Amino acid sequence: MSSDAVTVVRYDTPGLVRTLDVTAKALLVLLLGLALAHPEASGLEGKGAAARAVGYPLLAFAIPAVWWWNWRERASFPWLADLLVTLTCFSDTLGNRMDLYDRIVWFDDWMHFLNLGLLTVALLLLTMHRSASLGAVLERALAFAGTAAIAWELAEYAAFLSRHSERQHAYADTLGDLFLGVLGALVAAVVVHRAWAAGHLRSTAPQLEHRPPAGVRGA
Repeated sequence: MSSDAVTVVRYDTPGLVRTLDVTAKALLVLLLGLALAHPEASGLEGKGAAARAVGYPLLAFAIPAVWWWNWRERASFPWLADLLVTLTCFSDTLGNRMDLYDRIVWFDDWMHFLNLGLLTVALLLLTMHRSASLGAVLERALAFAGTAAIAWELAEYAAFLSRHSERQHAYADTLGDLFLGVLGALVAAVVVHRAWAAGHLRSTAPQLEHRPPAGVRGA
């Protein structure tokens, strides 16, 4: 038997974060339901409404599912990371509902920059310790952002862009989206690292702290 005592890491989350997370999930499901029932009023008609109705709930509820089956005995629920993931799905759905993509020229660019940044923050909180070096944080952010941005563009093309009238402009738009997404992720990585260094943010991965046995002092 190991002489180390194992303590499960637990932490408190502000009630506002929990409330925002639950509210965003409820509104996301509502908006997607309305989009399926009334696609002409959702802003998603011809934009892969069915694919979003399947993919977004899977993404928004992925962290709760993984936590329930694998983490709940080892760590508190990662409310902040879960909120950030949910917001990426909700903001895109709401933006389409309000026709912001067509009414505001720069809105699409902003969504690619912001949402991949939010997803990167969530990933870093879930997978890295706050003592990680800036180089390691940037490396993981870049690897994730590049993969996620390419996956999104492929999914977007398969879901609706291949049949859309704007497909002839897809190449230039895709390059811009990839650049903005990766840039957003790198900015997010720097912000997270600085917040960790300043003690303003904690990792929320299911980590175990190993304490030395009684009478033995650490170095």
